Amino acid sequence: MHKLLKDAPGSHFLLLGNEAIARGALEAGLAFATCYPGTPSSEIPEQFQNISRETDLYFEYSVNEKVAMEVAAGAATAGLRTMVTMKHVGLNVAADPLMTLSYVGVKGGMVIVNADDPSLFSSQNEQDNRYYARLSGLPMLEPSNTQEMKDFTVAAFDLSEKLEIPVIIRTTTRINHIRGDVAFGALRPRKTKDVFKKNPFRYVTVPAVSRNLHKILLEKFDKALALSNESPFNSITGSGKFGIVTNGVSYNYVLDAVKDLHIEDKVSILRLGFSWPMPRELCKTFMKKVEKVLVVEELEPIVENDLKAIAQEVGLSLKIQGKGVAGLSRLFEYDPGMVRQAVAAYLGIDYKAPVPVDLSAAPQLPGRPPNLCAGCPHRATYYSVKQAFGKDAIHPTDIGCYTLGLLPPISMADFLICMGSSVSSACGFSRATDQKVAAFIGDSTFFHSGITGLINAVHNNHKFTLVILDNGTTAMTGHQPHPGVDAKAMGLDGTRVSIEEIVRACGVKDIHLVKPFKVAKTIEAAKAARDYDGLSVIISQEYCPLFAKAIGERKKSRPFQVNHSKCKNHRDCINLIACPAMYLDGEQVEINKDLCIGCSVCAQICPENAILPLKE
Repeated sequence: MHKLLKDAPGSHFLLLGNEAIARGALEAGLAFATCYPGTPSSEIPEQFQNISRETDLYFEYSVNEKVAMEVAAGAATAGLRTMVTMKHVGLNVAADPLMTLSYVGVKGGMVIVNADDPSLFSSQNEQDNRYYARLSGLPMLEPSNTQEMKDFTVAAFDLSEKLEIPVIIRTTTRINHIRGDVAFGALRPRKTKDVFKKNPFRYVTVPAVSRNLHKILLEKFDKALALSNESPFNSITGSGKFGIVTNGVSYNYVLDAVKDLHIEDKVSILRLGFSWPMPRELCKTFMKKVEKVLVVEELEPIVENDLKAIAQEVGLSLKIQGKGVAGLSRLFEYDPGMVRQAVAAYLGIDYKAPVPVDLSAAPQLPGRPPNLCAGCPHRATYYSVKQAFGKDAIHPTDIGCYTLGLLPPISMADFLICMGSSVSSACGFSRATDQKVAAFIGDSTFFHSGITGLINAVHNNHKFTLVILDNGTTAMTGHQPHPGVDAKAMGLDGTRVSIEEIVRACGVKDIHLVKPFKVAKTIEAAKAARDYDGLSVIISQEYCPLFAKAIGERKKSRPFQVNHSKCKNHRDCINLIACPAMYLDGEQVEINKDLCIGCSVCAQICPENAILPLKE
């Protein structure tokens, strides 16, 4: 039995933050879950996928976040308790249905878990999705620890069903990936079927209907506002004259700072857990009892600006500041030391930060930049395409492991803004310049948002080469399935969708299927694609080696070694592909037999044929 299925109220378990959210959903009677995987939220759907194999919980990895939102909306409107999970940029993709779903509302409770990524640990931008709660008019909860991640999730479902609108739970990377003690509650029974009651004048958003729905949404917002003011998730602690307002993980840093500075008697803390609608009455009460306010919130000054507006409305003139105090900025995530310094500086407390340990005598640690794995087929594809297209071609790229193609010596990533942008931006580059364009997109990303760009390219007669890197899985976020995977190999029931057939159906005439570990043939195909007078597509098919090993599909191959009697030390193997299994021992190239998977790419590009399989 999956540990999150244990019906043991009162028992305590050590859980990852994302696991705690999944447990909370189960305790709330979750029946239907969808997602598109994205760090730092990916462990939540991973739990649901495993649990769905043991129970009647329905779970799916949807083709993208927009689809996941719409699938979940259908189930929630029919009456099921539903959850959809994604990372912060995923909500950009799902924003279109979100904005109108807030009008339509739901019948069963629907919770949207949206994970922000301050400091961009695994993301292309750093955005504050608290704005989406304000834009959509939907309530938002922000937990601060693992127990709250479970408890807030249960409450979010109840709140959603009470107001008949979705509720957003906003997390951040630090919260998603902490571990902590969680006391389990009771598991409610799940309702997996219901009857949809037709009501087109609520559910069909033509203008005449939506005008009325917007009015209803504002009425629901007022109800949510009243609940926010009364919510136990918002609290005032302490009785000092110095005020601190905070939310999310920053609440923990504030508590630590106040304790470390020994100022418990001087400080009052307003903690916002039910953060939107902003609990205006509670905020007024708080500001009337303090002399000045420090706002500790990661990323944008959203609460800070709201508090200033509320203070102005009621005629309060106290000082309210957050950004610009000590190290508190709109950039990156905070840490306990930074918050402690800011609290001391703002409140005028004599404080000296601990002196860092002197490491001047310690040797410099070697850098560990992210890298494509040893034997990654993307490296072989990049090498072959570069041989065919040269160094002057433009290479729009996309979101996935292969984005690491930007690093030298591969250096084949020139433009990236979001998932699917490689195909569409290639259309623009090919029209705006006379340079050759070879764009890269992964298999999961192609299904996510690459197909529409490809159709656009065909329809508008754009001329470039699209390289689809098909490694058989959604590798970057943890080997989740997508429509192009071999579902049976993963123990799933899904129907496999052929990338080649989709490309042909889009109208592409020049298509090349290659096995990237066959370097000469891949270069030949890349040259043919380069010379085609129109839109050409290369589909490079080879399993991610880590995924292949996990599903038992990786062929046993001997690792390779360098024959130093033949090696002329040209170092093409290192200078052109830089496989992490290769290293320099003094002036000689060596291969780490424990990392090498025997893909033979280095052997094929060695001008002296000095790389051979290791003799047992």
